[in-house]
Amino acid sequence: MQNRAVIDEFHVGKEPHHLMMMPDQKNLIVANAAGDNLVVLDAITGLKGVTIPKIIDPYHIAYSPNKKWFVVAGNRLDRVDLYQVVNGEIMQPPKVLKIPKTPSHITFTSDSKTAFVTLQDSNQLVAIDLEKQVELWKMPVGKMPAGVWMTPGDRYLLIGMTGEDYVAVIDWKNQKLMKTIKTGRGAHNFRPLGDSRHIFITNRVDSTISKIDMDTLEKVLDIKGLPAGPDCMDITPDQKELWVTFRFSKKVGIINLTNHRLEKTIKVSNSPHGVFFTPSASWQ
Repeated sequence: MQNRAVIDEFHVGKEPHHLMMMPDQKNLIVANAAGDNLVVLDAITGLKGVTIPKIIDPYHIAYSPNKKWFVVAGNRLDRVDLYQVVNGEIMQPPKVLKIPKTPSHITFTSDSKTAFVTLQDSNQLVAIDLEKQVELWKMPVGKMPAGVWMTPGDRYLLIGMTGEDYVAVIDWKNQKLMKTIKTGRGAHNFRPLGDSRHIFITNRVDSTISKIDMDTLEKVLDIKGLPAGPDCMDITPDQKELWVTFRFSKKVGIINLTNHRLEKTIKVSNSPHGVFFTPSASWQ
């Protein structure tokens, strides 16, 4: 990060997508969707550690807030797998829920009782009872839902509509669409600023990033003039820089959050997706 340059590149598995910190706060999981496994990296050095096998189709992954559940959205195989976590270890076998079509992204209620998963190709949101390990309900939400985020106080769910140009605001308790927030075509994935109020969303088709106020449920600003295909993001702990993967451009970009301008791009390999560094800003 200091030199803003690639220092190494190494093989981790087939089709790595998203990244997730482990409960020990020392190690990082890389999810290999086509490799059906997880690879553990040292979160500070990036050194490769053990491989966790037989995690099927881990496209998007998430630990519940209480770290007792590890949820896998099987994008390719139309399934959601629920793993119990004991002493930090992901326990086999999982409870497999067949949930068509194309599970995409995951979030939770703060009490870890309910998981929510967007279903990209059936235009729905599904709610799952984690303790009972059953589907609670599904509801239509719009075209190609992807990123999903719970606002503070568990008030609303925000969903990026990749097939549209807006974020859907969902009253999940009543299974009702409250409003839409127009952001940009290909509204896709979220990263909170870390102030418990503002959140960014990438708009992959328009190649912009929007900032949303989670209290007022309004768009604050747009960041424009970006390379093609902004996707995942991370934020420096001082909240001064937003790092972004540009999936269609083979680049990672650094945006100055004082003036909201792109400062630098770093050339990387094909289709960069998840991005992570430590320390980083809070995910609240």
